[in-house]
Parts: sequence; C-alpha cells; structure tokens
Amino acid sequence: MKISQKGLYALQALMMLTRRYNQGAIRIRDIAYEESLPEKFLELILLELKNARIVESARGAKGGYQLRRPPDEIRLSEIIRLVDGPLAPFGDAEQLRGLITRDADHRALYQVFLDVRDAAAKILENTTLADLMTKPGAGPARRSSKKKGEASVVPLMVHAGGKEGHD
Repeated sequence: MKISQKGLYALQALMMLTRRYNQGAIRIRDIAYEESLPEKFLELILLELKNARIVESARGAKGGYQLRRPPDEIRLSEIIRLVDGPLAPFGDAEQLRGLITRDADHRALYQVFLDVRDAAAKILENTTLADLMTKPGAGPARRSSKKKGEASVVPLMVHAGGKEGHD
C-alpha cells in the first residue's frame, strides 16, 4: 500500500494536533514549521480536514486549528479514505469477492488480494490518532533536517506467499 504525500502530510499534521490536544488552536505556520511541511499545501489539507469535520478552526490572534473530536475517536482509515480514497490498492472488497466467484482459474490470487486488503483495512480501522501517541517514536516532534519534498516514510510493500527478495 502506498499513501500519497498529501496523505502523509495530513497524518503528520493530525499527529501534531493530537500531541497538543486540549491546548487550544495551533497556527498553520507553527504546524508547518514543527512538522517540516509546506505551509501553502498544509492550508489546503487542513481546509479539507475541516470540511470533513475532523478539525476545526478559530480566527483571530489565538486562531489556528485543533482537533474537533478526541484523538481516540479519529481512525486512520477515516483520514486515509478522505485524502487518498479507498484503503487498498486492489479494488474494493465486493469487486474482489466477485472475481473470486467468477474466475476459478485465478481464485487463489484474488483471495490473497482480498486477504491483504482486509488485513490493511482492519489495522487502519482499529488504529486511532490516540493509538499513535502510545507507539515508540511518538514523542514531541523535532524540526527535522530533511530536504523539502523528501518523503519521511517508505512505501509498504507486501509480498504474500512468495520467496523473500523476489518480485
């Protein structure tokens, strides 16, 4: 599964807002600086998250963004679906189930894809922003020295049923 750069930025911004939950609104400039995110792109992402009622904004000198709901009520699946669309790269579950039923010659292949899709969806459905704060490395953000545009996460590659090292 591969998450877009926009999806990563959304998740990083929401993690920062989770770390500062109940501390009031945080300015876009501060989120962008702390998380090393492009400010203009972050504005668009936060507007999308606001329209989806995941964050809320406050105007004025103490303005900015904050989570609209508690972090333990915001699931990663909700964020990824909003920003990047369906969770799995293999199509939706119903489409795969139909292929399993209709294409006997490739049934085993489609079943593996369905299993991968279901496993990924289950993990994302059962992980909240609050859960991310209890995992190793979830401490306060530090301004990183990564170059602009450099990805901070390597795409997850799933190999099922084959020998390691072979694609």
